Formats: sequence, structure tokens, C-alpha cells
Amino acid sequence: MAIPAQQDFPVTIKHKRVPEFSSLSVSSSASNNLGHSTDQSAYRIAYEKKYTKDHEWIELNDDKTQGTIGISHYAASALGDVVYVELPALDLEVSAGDSIGAVESVKSASDIMTPVSGTIVAMNEDLEAKPGTINKSPEGEGWIARIQIGDAKEVDGLMGLDEYRKHTEE
Repeated sequence: MAIPAQQDFPVTIKHKRVPEFSSLSVSSSASNNLGHSTDQSAYRIAYEKKYTKDHEWIELNDDKTQGTIGISHYAASALGDVVYVELPALDLEVSAGDSIGAVESVKSASDIMTPVSGTIVAMNEDLEAKPGTINKSPEGEGWIARIQIGDAKEVDGLMGLDEYRKHTEE
């Protein structure tokens, strides 16, 4: 996902749980430029999100056979107000790095790349009517798609939250 160059993107996000793929329960309203609470004790991590250098994320289910894909708080802030989301087709077979859709904002348009190989099993149809959900909750209700993972080892090559934070500060 190509992100317009900017320095800081302060965002305050209320994290809501995504059905079946819940990861964080945030009890503090303090947040950093990624929209995450700066108080690490406020997190109860059940499943760790993994991030790509292109600002997509994936969060695995319990048995690590499926994952939810979306764009990061950083990407959503950089894009500005999202006005249109192109969702992937169901049963689409993809390889890691393939485009599965696009996000258009008042500033720019960017492809959404899948972090792992697999088959698209669900898409967030709510985004068709309410694309701005990506701005309000990019790592929660603004998820893009769910994927049946072809090779779980591909997730190991993605960044954890701390590494992703460092990446966005470069």
C-alpha cells in the first residue's frame, strides 16, 4: 500500500472486537501515532497482529488456519477520509503480496495486498456502504477480508507490533 509521505499521524481509536478474531481489549484512552494504547498494561493480547512493510495487517484465528486482513492505523491516517473500498471476490486464490482490492480516499488510491497466500473466504461487505469505517476502526470493524491460509509459515516473516512501530518511524 503506497502511503503519502507525512511525519506524524496522531489517532485516537476505540478498539472494538472483531467477531472470532478478537485481539486487544484496550482500557486506556491514551494512544500513540499508531492508534495503540501507550500503556502496555492496558493490553490483553490473545492473538498477535502481524504487519507488512506496506501497512497491511493479519490476525489469525485460534487454530491459525484463517486470518483477518486489514490496513493499519498508520495507513488509514495517511490515506485520509476513505470514500470507496474495492473488496476481493470470494474464493479468490492469492499468493502473498497479491492485490486483493483497493482503498480510495480524498487524497489517493492504494492497492490492498494480502500478507499471506490462501483463499479469500469472507469480505467485509459493510465497507461498501460505509467505507469510512476504515478510518474509524482500521484494525477492528474496518477489516477488509478473511483468508483461509495456505502456508502458516508465511506469517512468521511478518512484523510484530514493536517492529512495525520502528518501521513507521523510519
